[in-house]
Amino acid sequence: MTSSAGLRVIEEDLRAVLNRELPWQALSGRRIVVTGAGGFLGGYLVRVLLALHRAGKIDAPLQVVAPVRNVERAKVRLSDCAHDPQLTLMRWDLNDIAVPELGDVHYVIHNASQASPKYYGADPMGTMLPNTVGTSALLEALRRSSDPKGLLFVSSSEIYGAVSSEQGLREQDYGIVDPMGLRACYAESKRAGEALCVAFHHQHGIPTWVVRPFHTYGPGLAADDGRVFSDFAYNVARNEHIVMNSDGTARRAFCYASDAVAGFFTVLLRGDAAQAYNVANEAAELSVMEFAEMLVGLFPEKALKVERRVVVDPAGYLRSTVNRIVPDTTRLQALGWRAEVTPAQGFKRMIETLE
Repeated sequence: MTSSAGLRVIEEDLRAVLNRELPWQALSGRRIVVTGAGGFLGGYLVRVLLALHRAGKIDAPLQVVAPVRNVERAKVRLSDCAHDPQLTLMRWDLNDIAVPELGDVHYVIHNASQASPKYYGADPMGTMLPNTVGTSALLEALRRSSDPKGLLFVSSSEIYGAVSSEQGLREQDYGIVDPMGLRACYAESKRAGEALCVAFHHQHGIPTWVVRPFHTYGPGLAADDGRVFSDFAYNVARNEHIVMNSDGTARRAFCYASDAVAGFFTVLLRGDAAQAYNVANEAAELSVMEFAEMLVGLFPEKALKVERRVVVDPAGYLRSTVNRIVPDTTRLQALGWRAEVTPAQGFKRMIETLE
């Protein structure tokens, strides 16, 4: 269950998204499927959609259909809106090789995926199938609808593979992904999901869009997420020293949830079909060491420090071999989007919801 502090911050984040100048009326009265609703970003997407009519952004309430593997757990994660009459939680596992009975829907936002590397070794099949079989099933369910408007596929920066560039990665810049490496279960399935979207649009004429988020964080990230931006934030919230299990030189661009979600809706409402868009804050590039030091510096009263100790990765966690992955967001910015939240602002907000 999200804490009261967490809900307050999320409400502020929702207002920031809703204040974006977007053609929200395109969603008025629509029926929209959101997968991954019980997760971090999925929860934001559901809440934004449910808030549109209350905020006067659309003339008619829309309906959100949220297929989840565990309805009861999703109700806990979405405790503030689970009983909203505009929301329908339905049990569906995107690992299943079958087409879900969704009825007539207008849009699908496919956000369900195991994004943390801790799952790549422990559950590689459960990582791959929602991005491949699940994407295909959702596309077919949309095709069967009477008035399909399109599907937004939430991909990942992992699709770029082993690429080295001093410049920001553009959407057409690709490196190697070794399909025989276990970690490839995520990147290759995201690549396949993107290819399915392009093929579907070409064959059926129904719009599909692809967003590629980079290292996105905010309230709602699980304590056991396993990624460095979650682990370190929880360390600070618990008054624990940060232990660096690497040399700290890897560089990443961190993007706050409200900026990322605004980017998703910008692409859905303004983007070109069968096109990919990087969604990230390219101005928020930090090394892992700089990131850790920033976090401790945000709360000097805690007197925390960063300790470096190289150890074996936790069981099942498959470390990335890419040292620097930073995006070029020119394509998304051309649609009118800009990142608004700095890492210092975003992580302070996130950590304050965890205390």
